[in-house]
Amino acid sequence: MSVKKVGAYICKGCGLGERLNIKALENIATREGKTAYAKSHDFLCSQAGVDLIKADIAEGTNFLVIGACSRRAKTEAFNFEGVNMSRVNLREGVIWVRPNTPEAKETTQEMAEDYVRMGCAELKHMNFAAPSTEQSLVKHVLVVGGGITGMTAALEAVTAGYQASIVEKSEQLGGVAKQLYKRISLKAPFKAIDNGVSELKAKLESNPNVKIYLNSTISQTNGAPGRFSVDIDQNGTIVTETFGAIIQATGFTPFDMNKLPELGAGKSPDVVDQMGLEMLATAANGGAIKRPSDGKEVKSVLFVQCAGQRSQQEGHLSYCSGHCCLTSIKQATYFKDHNPNADTVVLFTDLRTPGAGGENFYRSGQEKGVTFTKGVAKSVAPNGSGLKVTFDDLILNQVVEQDFDLIVLATGMIPTSGVDIDKVEETTPPEQLKALSILNLNYRQGRDMPQLVHGFVDSHFICFPYETRRTGIYAAGPVRRPMDIAQAQEDATGAALKAIQAIENAALGRAAHPRSGDLSFPKFRKEGCTQCKRCTVECPFGAINEDENRYPVFNEARCRRCGTCMGACPVRVISFENYSIETVGQQIKAVNIPDEYSEKPRLLVLACENDAYPALDMAGMNRLEYSAYVRIIPVRCLGSVNTIWLTDALNSGYDGVMLMGCQKGVDYQCHFVRGSEMAHYRMSKIDDTLKQLNLEGERVATYEIAITDVQKVPQLINEMAETVQRIGMSPFKF
Repeated sequence: MSVKKVGAYICKGCGLGERLNIKALENIATREGKTAYAKSHDFLCSQAGVDLIKADIAEGTNFLVIGACSRRAKTEAFNFEGVNMSRVNLREGVIWVRPNTPEAKETTQEMAEDYVRMGCAELKHMNFAAPSTEQSLVKHVLVVGGGITGMTAALEAVTAGYQASIVEKSEQLGGVAKQLYKRISLKAPFKAIDNGVSELKAKLESNPNVKIYLNSTISQTNGAPGRFSVDIDQNGTIVTETFGAIIQATGFTPFDMNKLPELGAGKSPDVVDQMGLEMLATAANGGAIKRPSDGKEVKSVLFVQCAGQRSQQEGHLSYCSGHCCLTSIKQATYFKDHNPNADTVVLFTDLRTPGAGGENFYRSGQEKGVTFTKGVAKSVAPNGSGLKVTFDDLILNQVVEQDFDLIVLATGMIPTSGVDIDKVEETTPPEQLKALSILNLNYRQGRDMPQLVHGFVDSHFICFPYETRRTGIYAAGPVRRPMDIAQAQEDATGAALKAIQAIENAALGRAAHPRSGDLSFPKFRKEGCTQCKRCTVECPFGAINEDENRYPVFNEARCRRCGTCMGACPVRVISFENYSIETVGQQIKAVNIPDEYSEKPRLLVLACENDAYPALDMAGMNRLEYSAYVRIIPVRCLGSVNTIWLTDALNSGYDGVMLMGCQKGVDYQCHFVRGSEMAHYRMSKIDDTLKQLNLEGERVATYEIAITDVQKVPQLINEMAETVQRIGMSPFKF
């Protein structure tokens, strides 16, 4: 390893030179931070400023303290290969959150000096990270599920130059889509078109880089990104292949309409669901659609939207399935295309037509004479040779009865996700679990991917689509969230690109998400380990197993670099080369703590780098002021926060500590799934420590912060400053 040479660079641009004593900051870096030198530049992000840094790197500088804008700004300018760097936020974090007044000049300068001290302290305990060498480049993607989502994902992968294998449990490709008479076109002329399955199948079957396993299931999945070893059971014969990444595209099953007897389901053959109507339309093949009960042409049909959906009634689905409104419009045109005089009525409460062309497809239905009525169906009963429907007309505000030849229930979709570990009985036999499982993962956390409350594979659709809690395994299509074919194919493309990214990053030993490119991975001092298993249990991604002596074994390729294991470890033996107990702990200790007579408290904020820190940055951009006494340290995740940091801060004389993390719970926004939740749990027990130190519980607080909470974060900081003013300074200053 090369000798560590640290250089400090202070920018004068963006008003920094006018607001701060730059020479004093240089002196702090060299005298207290022990950097080899400190330099300033009028515009450090300019070509001249970047060239200045590059010239020093060429002369052997390999650790950089850059005092300028936020670490989230100018990332392309300050991107240097082969060096470690600490970005000191003097712009958004200091001068933009403090008033430009003579009274504020002293405390603003103190903020800047502390941040320079902290940046130097961080680098002092940071080392170069060496990449993992556990895996090689395996340009082969496994796609589980041969529906239109899976076929699209496989085709996208091979088009990009990779191999793809499809494992389909049935005897042919196509999934639900092959059962459709037509699919929706969201492009002009906005009409029902061929389902597209035959075309996709032909492309895949003729491609030499595609393997198709029909009548097949996954009997076991081992390994990690870049080296998944998968046993494929094809009609009782086991084939083992190695894959770089996996895409689960196992689709959905329709909601059982027989659970809706009040709407005639199961009581009359002339009440069908949307898939049932597709079968009738396929049989008609463009001709008259016949009624199941007597084979007569259907001349009046009612489409009941949200049948058993968007309902809190027991046994119903509480969510919207996304595709149903467009599907009903499409199916109404089946009748209109054959017989323009057919009476087609869509009964809805809210009509949802997602996608850029959804509104146009809806208008095309209107132009063909499809009737749209806002109402709620109450009952369906036989009436002569037809069916009488009673519904509440929400426009006329009255009960209406009307006869139809056929009723179509727009029921929802239930994801085919596999075994939900949270709902499995402990007494369930392993062989039964294996039969129910889709991926049969060899993970201590369960055989399949964790699921959200409604059974969809866990993948936060806003913050990080496709990403699941199993690194290198991606979900796509209706198994991830409700969607139509157009969305599913777009989803498949996204998942294929994420799989490729995972393969390439795994080969280089780098993290894929959300710390893309990070080479570090956890290391631990075995001699200090107490075998408590907290790291193994709390890792959200199944990246830690145990050896025969119960010591942790880190699976680098599965690791997301969140640091949750580091935060969980009670004896602090787990760390990363570029992020450790010391890199943060020494920043905390580097802050100058004034004595009790100065009346200058110190507040520590540990802010999640994914949501809270960006919100703080944007507060600065909006020139929202907050206390000059706060010192902010970005952390990878609140899950990485070790309680020793709080203890050290309080012992050092900090007057208050704030933890700002992502939203937790069912609608979590934590990029590392459970980090914020675990931090809240750990902090709930900090009262014991505070009592031992004879400190008020109000001095430590944990908050859930969204990236949009730009107004909220300065308010919380100022409220904590007011709390400290009310309860008094920390007695540890004495």
